[in-house]
Amino acid sequence: MIAAANILTDLYLSLAALAGLVILQVSLKAGVPDDPLVRRLVFGLRVGMMLFAGRALIVVTGGQGFRFLVLLAAALVPLAALLITEGLLRRHAPPFAKVLIGGGAAVFGLSAFWVGASIDPPRLIGLLAFQVFGFCLSGWLIYTRDAASLSMAENRMAVRLGLTILLLMPLAATDFLLVVLQLPVQISAIGVLVLCWIALGLSRTHEGHRRSYAALAVMLGASFATGAFLSMLAGLQVSGAVLVIAVIMAMVLVLACAAVARDGRARGQTESLMAHMAQATGTDPLAFLRGLQSHPLVSGAVIVDQAALAGLDPRVLDRIFAAAPVLQQSARPALGPAAEDHMDHLVTRYGATHILDTGLVPRCLVALAMPALHTSARAQVELRAVQRMAALMAQAEQGK
Repeated sequence: MIAAANILTDLYLSLAALAGLVILQVSLKAGVPDDPLVRRLVFGLRVGMMLFAGRALIVVTGGQGFRFLVLLAAALVPLAALLITEGLLRRHAPPFAKVLIGGGAAVFGLSAFWVGASIDPPRLIGLLAFQVFGFCLSGWLIYTRDAASLSMAENRMAVRLGLTILLLMPLAATDFLLVVLQLPVQISAIGVLVLCWIALGLSRTHEGHRRSYAALAVMLGASFATGAFLSMLAGLQVSGAVLVIAVIMAMVLVLACAAVARDGRARGQTESLMAHMAQATGTDPLAFLRGLQSHPLVSGAVIVDQAALAGLDPRVLDRIFAAAPVLQQSARPALGPAAEDHMDHLVTRYGATHILDTGLVPRCLVALAMPALHTSARAQVELRAVQRMAALMAQAEQGK
């Protein structure tokens, strides 16, 4: 009976982790699916889905052939972590790190084709060391990041990712040390669900680190206390209590992920840029666009005047903003090397995700930082409407 309980709990945790990953992926894809950071995050999520789907299929079918999925996903975890960290920090990892992570992923990925257990003690030890190295490398990149080159929202995301790595690393290690630690189930699913909850909560720009982690501590603490109380009433031994606590924690975290995702969709209806246009007063386009600084979706807005554009070719800028009045960092028009250099300069110098042409003469731009995890396809359309309204204001002002 206990053996069956262990197996069923493993299945439950795997399915719970899958549910959390699916909720997060749906939320990301509903935002800006073509953004480079979102693509990297989706890759990482799919690696996690492969791992937990493989575990679930092994339990349901009893077929050890599905170990291939588990081993391959485990080999890709450090690579996914590095790709996400690079995308978040907008910084490349050192060449030696790329070689080690890429080479390790290739070696352990190829070893996944050997699904038998004959090479497992050395392989599992090597895979554990590889994952720990990958997580430590990502943590080191976050710790040594150039905070000044990132927006406030990006620094906030980096800190939360680093703290999540600290939590996820020991939980992932327990999967390899199951027998040594005498744990009845693999509890890395709990860490993955925590990661999903934190990632979904990044869109709540009004919440600081302390408030978010206090809420997480309350959820986990209440789950632990409830599980321990029920186990005591049922007279369960420690192994049984671990099963009950793990199931309750997983259930609470899945429900919390679903609630945050639903809240994000509802808030997306109210945090609309349309409200900014409807509430605008006056006809000054710069004052209108400067007001975006206080909008929940915007983490920074900088006015780029003619003096700041002195080193750039006006004719090239004319071509760029004729093609894209709202220049999006992740979807630039293909206008040749000179225009590409100008666009690189603008988005890099001001840490911008969007550059808006105000329509003023002489030219004046507004550089906005709207991280991909905070925006949606609808927000992109509304931003174009905001720019068009500012351009009409500029035409009216200059026509007086």
